[in-house]
Amino acid sequence: MADNPPEFDAIVIGAGMGGIYALHKLRNELGLRVRAFDRAGGIGGTWWWNRYPGAKSDSEGLVYRFSFDKETLGEPIGNNRYIDQADMQAYLESVVDKFDLRKDIQLDTGIDGMSFDEATAVWTVSTAEGETLTARYVVSALGPLSMEYYPDIKGRDSFQGRMVHTATWPADLRIDGKRVGIVGTGSTGTQFICAASKTAGHLTVFQRTAQYCVPNGNRPISAEERAEYRANHQKIWDGVWISYVGAGFQESQVPAMSVSAEERRRIFQKAWDKGNAFRFMLETFSDIARDPAANEAAAEFIRSKVREIVKDPETARKLMPTGYYARRPISNEDYYESFNRDNVALVSLKENPIREITPNGVVTEDGAEHDLDVLVFATGFDAFDGTYKKMEIRGRGGVALRDHWKDGAGSYLGIACNRFPNMFMVFGPGTVFSNLPPGIETQVDWITSLIKTAIDGDKPCIEATEDAERTWTSTCDEIAEHSLFSKVDSFINGGNIPGKKKRLLFYVAGLAAYRQKLGEVAGAGYDGFVLGAPMQREEQPTA
Repeated sequence: MADNPPEFDAIVIGAGMGGIYALHKLRNELGLRVRAFDRAGGIGGTWWWNRYPGAKSDSEGLVYRFSFDKETLGEPIGNNRYIDQADMQAYLESVVDKFDLRKDIQLDTGIDGMSFDEATAVWTVSTAEGETLTARYVVSALGPLSMEYYPDIKGRDSFQGRMVHTATWPADLRIDGKRVGIVGTGSTGTQFICAASKTAGHLTVFQRTAQYCVPNGNRPISAEERAEYRANHQKIWDGVWISYVGAGFQESQVPAMSVSAEERRRIFQKAWDKGNAFRFMLETFSDIARDPAANEAAAEFIRSKVREIVKDPETARKLMPTGYYARRPISNEDYYESFNRDNVALVSLKENPIREITPNGVVTEDGAEHDLDVLVFATGFDAFDGTYKKMEIRGRGGVALRDHWKDGAGSYLGIACNRFPNMFMVFGPGTVFSNLPPGIETQVDWITSLIKTAIDGDKPCIEATEDAERTWTSTCDEIAEHSLFSKVDSFINGGNIPGKKKRLLFYVAGLAAYRQKLGEVAGAGYDGFVLGAPMQREEQPTA
């Protein structure tokens, strides 16, 4: 193998937003030989798999898109404030075709594993279909939320109806008029509930945790708004790059406790009326995710809305969230209103757990049998490292990535790991907490520049140092200590998976700070990386 050049300069894993953009940058801008692989049967990644009723973006559509395509940036995607699944997938298909990427995307092809050869600085990549390929670089765009999680419930495999996870929704499944049960009420579950309540014959919601949910304010985009966006879209995007979360607005600089209770309620009400969870948490006040008193003020406002909206007092009590408002912000259309419908029933699993799943449905601890035609799990993901741990990835010295992460997943900059040269992750553990598209573009642009620097300098082997990875992980941990996100179990810190080490898996200092850090690292000659020729270093890089 040492005498033969690799088949590809780079292999990209995934054909969602991250994979599409990586393929474009590496092939169309750097001129490399690149092939992208995806186990799905179509383009879109998350947007191909997540076809459940109600699936849509929860960032506003004006900024949930690529910014690099300047020709189309001024035209909103779809007709509404938020982009639904079908429109999003169609948009991604159009990007693939416009930039002639399809010919270098191999679908229906999963990646089982890969191993790094130190003598040649080449990765050997194995597909689930038996192909073996070689590449100098691997860019993994698997996505942080791609390994679905099923809770361990007695009798789960005995169910004779249709049992699905929202993350792998079958294209042929329709729920109109059927008896449907759903386990889980997070971002995905609440979207599904809002849609299914209007079409299912009966919907039983098995609620594990009551959620803080605000309206999303979804509605058609008016002609005036389209004209305004066409005129001002560049200004909006200029603001994205210098904001905290990159969602198309500037976050508040006003602490919640610095104004009167009356003024707080007025500001919360204005945000509630406008809609959008990120706006409610971040545009109202500066410290809702950091200060317990500010957080409780926001939480109590939402609880007051539950009491106001939900007609049945007992149902309202079960829907009442407690504790910190510090999971991924959720917003939807008429979530609490859904529980006023005659065809919707709520079961609080904290009070009445599932005893078992039977061939006909679900039996709860009180002995009640809930007969179902369709049982839906919206129970989240083993975020970030779940998919990687299923793959056999071996780096320098034959070390397995799952062993490298045995004490908790981490990386340098959310991008690279020590002992895994020339492997780069888009939204790996320790990545920026932001709206995904601008975060993806930020990382892929930076990875592309790093690879170009290595190639131009004839130093094609790129490896993060042990010290850089450890320091970045510690930095993320330290910042997390000042955030309430670390105090509540969720996919954000791995607390949703039994037995998984809890660690905030994001850099929560914001997109602007993250971009500044990437600029500093690049400006210092890619500090924290060692660039060299194959086998140039005999010892593991540590500094």
